[in-house]
Amino acid sequence: MKRILSVLFVLVGALAAPGFSGGPCRAEPAESIMVYSGAGMRKPMDAIGAAFQKRFGTEVHYNYAGSNALLSQMQLTRRGDAYMPGATLYIDIASEKGLVGYKVPIAYHIPVITVPRGNPAGVNGLEDLVRPDVKVVSGDPEVAAIGKIGNKILEKNGLREAFWAKDVDTTATMNELIIYIAMGQADAAVNWWDTVKAVDKIEVVQIPGERNLVKVIPIGVTTFSEHPETARAFVDFCASEEGRAIFREHGFVTYPDPAYE
Repeated sequence: MKRILSVLFVLVGALAAPGFSGGPCRAEPAESIMVYSGAGMRKPMDAIGAAFQKRFGTEVHYNYAGSNALLSQMQLTRRGDAYMPGATLYIDIASEKGLVGYKVPIAYHIPVITVPRGNPAGVNGLEDLVRPDVKVVSGDPEVAAIGKIGNKILEKNGLREAFWAKDVDTTATMNELIIYIAMGQADAAVNWWDTVKAVDKIEVVQIPGERNLVKVIPIGVTTFSEHPETARAFVDFCASEEGRAIFREHGFVTYPDPAYE
């Protein structure tokens, strides 16, 4: 009898122990998390951070920069909770390096040619980017997702060598490209359609689908996150209908969309 009672006391004690609920242990939401995000997603991600904090009580801090620069920071510091680059290429690299685990697709980045209002240089397509009289600016292919994609678009269409033979200014982020074009400091730049839709001083020249390279924007949980459950909840919130609706409000086409598959 005494042996039976002692076993019962052990079981009762285990059931009463912190974290034991008869099912999966659920951690309380973290007070804050840090998210690495490509600069082109600043507006929707700021709004998603505010909505996430309102619902879960977790404050979301962001590190906005070029996708490759963020990847380097993650690898060096091994700090932070989630990573949202401007293209799947970067999150695939992060996965290969063991920096990101769980990940989901969110929206599309659609490259377009941007020109100052009125299109003073008469830019109508990719071939005009290599004209000697057209001053162009490009995202840095070594740092910014738009720079790498723009470079691949030029290569796909046989224009890369002629483009880089010109005197081309480069920038670390797509936001700097917007400033160049809006201020009339350059005649053309390849940039993301979603980021320039609402800029009054910029006009857009579409790149035909068969000549373009549309990219998917993903987000993933870092493998070194100190708050993995909260980080995954944030990633899932971004992928939820509420999160995707915020992206659509800011001009993005959300994933999946048959037009871009």
